[in-house]
Amino acid sequence: MERYRAHSQSSSGVKPKDALVSLLVKNRSIRGYDTSYVVRADQLRRIVSVNNKLASARNRQPLRFRLVTADEASNVLPFIGMGAGLKDVKLPIEGYEPNAFIVVCSTIEPHNSTYVDLGISAQSMLLQAVEMGLNGLCIMSFDGEALVEALQLPYKPLLVIAVGKSAEKTKLVDIKADDDHSYYRENGVHYVPKVIVDDLIIE
Repeated sequence: MERYRAHSQSSSGVKPKDALVSLLVKNRSIRGYDTSYVVRADQLRRIVSVNNKLASARNRQPLRFRLVTADEASNVLPFIGMGAGLKDVKLPIEGYEPNAFIVVCSTIEPHNSTYVDLGISAQSMLLQAVEMGLNGLCIMSFDGEALVEALQLPYKPLLVIAVGKSAEKTKLVDIKADDDHSYYRENGVHYVPKVIVDDLIIE
């Protein structure tokens, strides 16, 4: 709204880019990180802080968050997978590992509404990270039992989110609904196919 008001009061006639769309475009799944940038605990806390402002089914608010900074990253890295769709690439690539994570757990036995809460939470946290100049990756491929032991978790982990400064180039590619959806890499760029809006809408 501040940007909108500033534009309304301006005589330049230049329309500012939509803030949400800009954040969504920048919010790509990043698998390679600048290891010279160390994510701080207060940054992770700021990312998690969006959660007490979000919708939750029946307002149960079952999600809990374990912050993992660089001193504990080695307790997470051996137990995660970061790119099932890239069969010929072993990820994370050595020297480009994330050094911070948010492990999302549930205080109740997960059911459909819990996963709705999880999706809302993950997207919101990643958008907050992007607004802060960071990026992330939702990781569903992990050894839950190993993480419970390594991090002394009191609850079952549902999702691991890597957080850091991106060291990758990513690009969205328009496709038709029946085209191949697989992401791929060429010449150092990670390409992400996305179905065009016309094919998303049911006539």
